[in-house]
Amino acid sequence: MKKSKLVLMLLFSIVLFSCEKDIDIDLAEVDRKLVVEGSIEPGQPPFVILSRTEGYFDPVDINSLQNAFIHDATVFVSNGTNNIQLTEICTDQLPDSLLPTIAELIGVSLTSLKSFGFCLYTTLDPLMFGEVGKTYSLNIQAEGEVLTSITTIPTPVPMDLYWYKDQPGFTDYGYMWFKLNDPPTLGTAYRIYTQRKGVDSRFIPAGGGSVFDDNFFNGLNFEAFIWRGHEVNSTAEEDNGETAEYFQQGDTIIIKFCTIDQPHFQFWESFEIAAFNNGNPFAAPATIKTNIEGGLGVWGGYGVTYDTLIAVD
Repeated sequence: MKKSKLVLMLLFSIVLFSCEKDIDIDLAEVDRKLVVEGSIEPGQPPFVILSRTEGYFDPVDINSLQNAFIHDATVFVSNGTNNIQLTEICTDQLPDSLLPTIAELIGVSLTSLKSFGFCLYTTLDPLMFGEVGKTYSLNIQAEGEVLTSITTIPTPVPMDLYWYKDQPGFTDYGYMWFKLNDPPTLGTAYRIYTQRKGVDSRFIPAGGGSVFDDNFFNGLNFEAFIWRGHEVNSTAEEDNGETAEYFQQGDTIIIKFCTIDQPHFQFWESFEIAAFNNGNPFAAPATIKTNIEGGLGVWGGYGVTYDTLIAVD
């Protein structure tokens, strides 16, 4: 990633200072690593997507995501009592009730998921459905490589209060605020999603950063607000105007508030920093942290609470 960022800096300088000659830059080939995107939450089966990293200039779209998927891997998940092999299965073979969670994991709209279909590893054996307080070990063998990881489903920390408030200067548009009483144990971390009833097809990570931990407010009661998240590459007018980061008065907002462990948090924090800096030639290179031994990506458990807020100031 550092080399790629340096190339962007160089290209930016070329645009500014020289338009007179073509310059060819050869990027060294790098080893393509296995990437895990896996999650488990209470009452849900584990979901694991296995792929390989793409080249820097390779196209990234739904087709490339499908083509990058690694088939015929051996994937086991253990909860300390049961050790169950996951089955490779495609989304058109799964119950509709599971598709929104898979759309969250992949980061695509529910419409895209249903239209194109994706394959992943999972099980419908209830012995491996997520339970609060349990630890889950992941073991993957694929293409001669072994990947391992461990995650927990922490006890959910419920939010004290949610409310909506108009942003000064705007009528009928504003942020969603919350009040949280953080427990005294240092290291508690969180991830927050929202879904507007009748508008969003799935829970979408909060805009401006969906994860935070208690490094600066351990054991305190505090207030904060979140931006509205939206679908990646959305062409909707509401996602591209000056009110794109706001909720609207009258929205019915369903909130999915998750407690996550530290390695899980560190992945998403570093991932979102890298995504925010993407395309900015002046940004410092960001290293995405991983809790996968032998590869990249994340295997993460979620302790989940749900609430509903009607946006009225």
